[in-house]
Amino acid sequence: MTDNKQKTIRFLDLFAGAGGLSEGFIRAGFTPVAHVEADKAACFTLKTRAAYHWLKNSGRLDRYNAYLHGSITRGELYELVPKKQILSVINSEIREDSLAEIFGEIDILLRGEKVDLIIGGPPCQAYSLAGRARDKNGMKGDKRNYLYVYYAEFLRRYKPKYFLFENVMGLLSAKDENCALYLSTMKKLFKEQGYETAEKIISANDYGVLQKRKRVILFGNREGKTGFFPMPEEWKPGINVEEILKDLPFLKAGTGSVSPHKLKIYSGNYLYDAGIRNGNERVTLHIARPHNVQDLEIYRIAVKKWNEHRHRLYYHDLPDNLKTHKNQTSFTDRFKVVAADLPVSHTVVAHIAKDGHYYIHPDIDQNRSITPREAARMQTFPDDYFFESASENTGRSAAFRQIGNAVPVLLAQKIAEKLWETW
Repeated sequence: MTDNKQKTIRFLDLFAGAGGLSEGFIRAGFTPVAHVEADKAACFTLKTRAAYHWLKNSGRLDRYNAYLHGSITRGELYELVPKKQILSVINSEIREDSLAEIFGEIDILLRGEKVDLIIGGPPCQAYSLAGRARDKNGMKGDKRNYLYVYYAEFLRRYKPKYFLFENVMGLLSAKDENCALYLSTMKKLFKEQGYETAEKIISANDYGVLQKRKRVILFGNREGKTGFFPMPEEWKPGINVEEILKDLPFLKAGTGSVSPHKLKIYSGNYLYDAGIRNGNERVTLHIARPHNVQDLEIYRIAVKKWNEHRHRLYYHDLPDNLKTHKNQTSFTDRFKVVAADLPVSHTVVAHIAKDGHYYIHPDIDQNRSITPREAARMQTFPDDYFFESASENTGRSAAFRQIGNAVPVLLAQKIAEKLWETW
């Protein structure tokens, strides 16, 4: 990792989610000023992670681990760190009537310092192909389509040297009511704020993430550089999906715990090289949901189809008595098999809390859907990253939603490291 003592580069994270993008930039040496996020549960996750980083830098990780083990409450954890760390997470929806208040909170945190970089991407549902397919109006007129306008307001106010705008592949084809491409419109708006822009399609599995996940990255600079893009160097570790899951404790359906589990012995390199296994020999949120008879029958069909033909199960292939979802026109591949012997898995998505992502191990039949920790590892979150809920009672659904919506940490880190070199 780059020595971040050489320089301080401050960034804002807008539409921050659970902080996957931010975590990658922190690893590369960048310093967060504030995270702005509307979801309450994700904000608690960001606060807990801010507490983690401060305690780690202060040599007091024992207090963070005490929280994970339930020895202290979330509120007591937050009391251990400077108030500024907790206030740096701004729980607010970014909209026209909230901008002034958000700007005010950020200005207090800056204390006269400048913002060097803005990162983040608005919620993807409005631009995604799946979202458009599900909505009778193709998401046209949805207010989330226009959140980039407020992103531009942050550029106008803070004038960072660079910005990074991330979103799904559907952004390339999404159009407004006048059939104008949103991407073209937003690039024109960013140009008006003084930014030259360039976009690239980035495949996460080209950078050490064992997952099929493509994202559009729009990069902007105020230096007048046309075509400038900090393209990261590829890293393909040459391993299979089994590598990211094989040291996790064995679980049956309905077993496991939110509290720390002890990991099995691991003799490989990838989990360390990717920053997933980082010295903490225990993992949280390794808990499998219970399954009813219908779930198990669907899994049986999905696994049989995969083992015999290497084909995914589509919802319309199921017998009518097993079709209980009202929506049968999109997310038809909702019951997916995470095959351990492949170099990449399918894309981890937010709705896995409800759907069956069955993990096939070549030696052990665990007969269950994946856990939040397994999903987090597929997204390259480190094992000590804890996903909160809006209440003190952490649930799987809140964790899955945050994990599925996140940018893989390792992908963000690779981009950030390349950008750091140019500063």
